Amino acid sequence: MRKQVHENLESLGVEALDLVNMRMGDAQGPQPGSITEAFETLVDLQREGLIRHLGVSNVTAEQVAQARGIAPIVCVQNMYNLAHRHDDDLVEHLTADGIAYVPFFPLGGFTPLQSKALSQVAIRLEATPMSVALAWLMQRSPNILLIPGTSSTVHLRENIAGAGLSLSEEDVAELDSIGH
Repeated sequence: MRKQVHENLESLGVEALDLVNMRMGDAQGPQPGSITEAFETLVDLQREGLIRHLGVSNVTAEQVAQARGIAPIVCVQNMYNLAHRHDDDLVEHLTADGIAYVPFFPLGGFTPLQSKALSQVAIRLEATPMSVALAWLMQRSPNILLIPGTSSTVHLRENIAGAGLSLSEEDVAELDSIGH
């Protein structure tokens, strides 16, 4: 981990990294287990002035609590979207504590979100389903920080359109049924 931080510092040409998320788990998602040793390494690098802020990624709620018991964190980055809502309680908890939640695969990742409810709301709003999915995330909680990736200007426009959508209570209730 130390080597990776130093390589990043060198390749970016900076004296300190603004944020380092310690990624845990695997392709299946968060895996239980202690993160203490690895997180303490990042804390040491922060004390040395090489990292300004710490976050955790692909972690369980218990691992978030474990990290917070060692040092302050500014964000949690886990898989979360309309269909994959395992972190609903964690999002609420982090909101109350003013910690950002950064969902990865906000549009479903390798299997884009698809549902009848999503399509119906999109038709009503004259928007794309992906725009609606992003709007739902933005309205879900004030601590959600979206970084949707894109490889085309068409998708970029859809992403931007999501920021301009305002979902009614009826829309949100219909979309909420997708993940439950």
